[in-house]
Amino acid sequence: MEQQQPDNQSSQRKYFAPWEKTFDRVVTPFEEFIHRETTSGFLLMACALLALVAANSLYAEAYQHFVHTKIGLAVGSWEIEKTLHHWVNDGLMALFFFVVGLELKREILVGELAEPKQAVLPILAAIGGMLIPALIYYAINAGTAGAHGWGIPMATDIAFAIGALVLLGSRVPKALITFLVALAIVDDLGAVLVIAVFYTEQVMMEPLVIGCLLFAVLVFFNVVGIRKPLPYFLIGTLLWFALLKSGVHATLAGVLTALMIPARPKYDPVLFSQRVKELIARFDRSYRPGESIMKNDEQKAIVQTLEDGVHAVETPLQRLEHSMHMPVAFLVIPLFAFINAGIPIDFSSLGETLSHPVALGVIAGLIVGKFIGVAGISWVALKLGLCRLPEGVSFAQICGVALLSGIGFTMSIFVAELGFAGQAEYLLMAKTGVLAGSIVAGAGGYLWLLACTRPVEKSETHSKVDS
Repeated sequence: MEQQQPDNQSSQRKYFAPWEKTFDRVVTPFEEFIHRETTSGFLLMACALLALVAANSLYAEAYQHFVHTKIGLAVGSWEIEKTLHHWVNDGLMALFFFVVGLELKREILVGELAEPKQAVLPILAAIGGMLIPALIYYAINAGTAGAHGWGIPMATDIAFAIGALVLLGSRVPKALITFLVALAIVDDLGAVLVIAVFYTEQVMMEPLVIGCLLFAVLVFFNVVGIRKPLPYFLIGTLLWFALLKSGVHATLAGVLTALMIPARPKYDPVLFSQRVKELIARFDRSYRPGESIMKNDEQKAIVQTLEDGVHAVETPLQRLEHSMHMPVAFLVIPLFAFINAGIPIDFSSLGETLSHPVALGVIAGLIVGKFIGVAGISWVALKLGLCRLPEGVSFAQICGVALLSGIGFTMSIFVAELGFAGQAEYLLMAKTGVLAGSIVAGAGGYLWLLACTRPVEKSETHSKVDS
């Protein structure tokens, strides 16, 4: 009996290497974003644990020496020298803020923040999740030198929070992940504004004026339609240096540059599709069996034309977010965690440390403040009819996300570094509070959602689709 050949065309494809099969997978930008944030969250956790182990082991002195290694750049009489700690926090983190700016712009233009009805709930929840933790922290530390750290418990670490949510698998509806992403993006915007307004102590006017002129150049690039990334990166680098000299935190240059990246495609998608079909037909006709594409000049030219066309039908915003997300998520943020999470812990006085007003304010802000701010404001907004729950999401699940939003690792430590620069004792208390609060909030949110959700069976999923 003759064996029936499968009709599926993909089963007949010939692959020369396993990674070629990835070309068969088509994922949305949102799915790619979630996957990378999840992986980044686990890598971030590993680097933070490694830093904690290093700072509390025989290698503690070597770890501190590594963190404070001085690195300098000099061109003629001009030079700049900073420790590795400062290069990461002031330099590499500008790339992190650049990606945050790209994500923020995309969300406002085409994401969850683009539709007013969908945007109201995460925006209000994020505002509540920033204000209430700050008020709780300030109430605990009012009248003390530690009060300046009120911005520390305001932020949500999107990588950690999404990683914890994705661990629940099919229990979590996609709309809940979308809600958390939108909330965290607004949260990041709030943190950027807080850093710019409240954590800039002394401003030098001449570099600030130069920075404003450089930003005007970026605006000009956007208006006239310059699409190549290089001019933006060159001016953005100069803007970073101007802000560094001005006293305004230099990482804000990343956000300002990102907001000026064009979000308009050069080619119309319909015309692009027609052109691609013509080029593919030419590509097939020019194929010569047994000959490498390296020897086929026409095929090489067609592939190059296709590559140029793909870049032109993409928006520069989309292309840069795709290309920059991986190095930031897998290099910059883990390195930041390793440099900043190495907190020496004295277990004999751990109780005293955690009861210090600064640590207590951070812990209470991240756990209690975030929960009351996100869940409480959401409940009030829903009762007033200002918004509605995302489809398939219960209010109990919103409460679980409210707990998860108390994971404030990356941005909280970043604000702590700004708020307590030169105050080693307060900085230690703040970082300890961030770690303790984030662990409790993450575990609490995970267990809460585990209790109030159930796995979606495949048959149940199919029935929903069929209906």
